[in-house]
Amino acid sequence: MRLPRFEYVAPKTVEAAVDLLAKGGEGCRLFAGGTDLMVKMGHGLAAPTRLVAVKEIEGLNGIQFDPSKGLSIGATALLVEVAENLDVVKYYPAMAQAAKKTANTQIRNMATLAGNLCNAAPSADNAPVLVARGAEVEIASLRGTRRLLLDGFFKGPGLTALEPGDILTHILVPPPAPASGASYQWISARGKVDISAVCVGVKVRVENDLSKDVRIVLGAVGPTPMRAKAAEALLEGVKWSEALTAKAALKASEESMPITDVRASAEYRRNMVAVLTRRALEEAHVRAVQN
Repeated sequence: MRLPRFEYVAPKTVEAAVDLLAKGGEGCRLFAGGTDLMVKMGHGLAAPTRLVAVKEIEGLNGIQFDPSKGLSIGATALLVEVAENLDVVKYYPAMAQAAKKTANTQIRNMATLAGNLCNAAPSADNAPVLVARGAEVEIASLRGTRRLLLDGFFKGPGLTALEPGDILTHILVPPPAPASGASYQWISARGKVDISAVCVGVKVRVENDLSKDVRIVLGAVGPTPMRAKAAEALLEGVKWSEALTAKAALKASEESMPITDVRASAEYRRNMVAVLTRRALEEAHVRAVQN
């Protein structure tokens, strides 16, 4: 695998990185873990002339939890660090599960959560549960800093709301609401070494035995991680039951828009949406009742 020639720069601050990125033009790319970019470069699918590495920027590798503010994950925090962080495991177990199931050990030890999102693959393991949790991304540019709901971040396969010169600096997740729970479910053709053929993230809150704030997010069955809003509506504000859960799971399957590719057929994916959504709803409900 022969890489194209490029300039490598490693700024120490976000401001310097933004400036370099803005001045670098179309040939300038951000570099964090590099697990996706280096493969693309090796196969001739990307040929940047300058890589702006962000791993030496102080503070971007942190994972911070505040019970009143929620969770903040820096752009250079590794997937393995998210999966093993004690606060994430305790308060956001579905997020820890998604990070733990991403790719393999070697990839998780190099890849970042932010990179998994910015790659914008429809099958990105970490996106569904983060969208279900109402996560936001913090974005820095020469114009300043802004926040954007992750639900509106993905624009298509490989496409995000990031504009030229933008850097995603943090992922922000609201604190878990009382009596709420979330779940991440996935399936792939070859287990731990393959990309998910279908993945589902769910969040639900229980109030007086009624389902509230239901979020069902499907991955790998559409051009972007997608909300199953009709399925959510079936459960919102009604008493929880196994029959209704099964009905909502089938509705989510109907809402999905899968394609056939080397990993799975569209029919298989659609069937698995129903199976995984039901499992995710059941696990999220159990966690909500226990919290």
